[in-house]
Amino acid sequence: MAYVSAQPSIARVLIYSATRDFRHDSIPTAVDALVAHGPAANITFDHTEDETWFTDDRLRQYDGVVFLSNTGEVLNADEKAAFQRWLDLGGNFIGIHSASDCLRNTTFFQRELGAAFDYHPELQSAIVDVVGPSHPSTSMLPKDWSVRDEMYNFKSDPRSVGAVVILSANESSYTDPGPRKFDQGTPHPTAWFQEHGAGVDSNGTAGRSFYTSLGHLNETWQVRRYSLHGSRHGRDHLGATIEYYSSFQLGRQGWKWYGRGYFELFSFGHEQRNRVRVSDFHQASCYVFRANGARDQYLL
Repeated sequence: MAYVSAQPSIARVLIYSATRDFRHDSIPTAVDALVAHGPAANITFDHTEDETWFTDDRLRQYDGVVFLSNTGEVLNADEKAAFQRWLDLGGNFIGIHSASDCLRNTTFFQRELGAAFDYHPELQSAIVDVVGPSHPSTSMLPKDWSVRDEMYNFKSDPRSVGAVVILSANESSYTDPGPRKFDQGTPHPTAWFQEHGAGVDSNGTAGRSFYTSLGHLNETWQVRRYSLHGSRHGRDHLGATIEYYSSFQLGRQGWKWYGRGYFELFSFGHEQRNRVRVSDFHQASCYVFRANGARDQYLL
């Protein structure tokens, strides 16, 4: 069996942190933390609070979009439509903290994120349990993670749209007087991912989606363990990258290529638009296509 080591490409990600209601003073700290970890994860971040960036031409430059602690109606109808079209073309979405409290009446956004914010009890220390399948965003965390943050409650169960919960607030570790008016499922959802974001139209090509409700305090983002949680989830859910976090190998077995992570298998010359893919064009090399239309070639 022959191997080729793929050199990691640089994913380009837009951080959008506009707010129309409550504004977290941790937003600048969060932006700085994400940008600082970008090189290690092979991500270049751009940051804006200008909603006019949400156009077809601008968004097509990005492999992923991060909604960071947004609140309220942060996009108008045309900008929402452009964002929907980008998602339909395989765009990858990451929501952080109060991103679940914006665009509250926009159905596709709420499905792409997974569940809408309802309320949280007072800020306090709590235990967050690592649950579900292994995931790069939780790989650096202890099984019972002690945090000081807001333990969000949601208006629905994100599992109802296909999300997989990977962090769960341990309800015995903190006080929540309620009242809870909605069924958010068990265990308590705190962070989750969707292999195929539920916000796409029926004819669209779904990218990946990730959401974490943590991230309220400046101090949270200054803890390396959390900032890695906040950056690594993004890397794994950028379907337009050519590495699976820190390393990736392409292999050849017979006449087929196989990949790891989110790569897909293709036969000679086969193409599928808006997916990260490995195509076996010929025996001596392969191509990795990215969502923005660029391609990278690797030789055996």
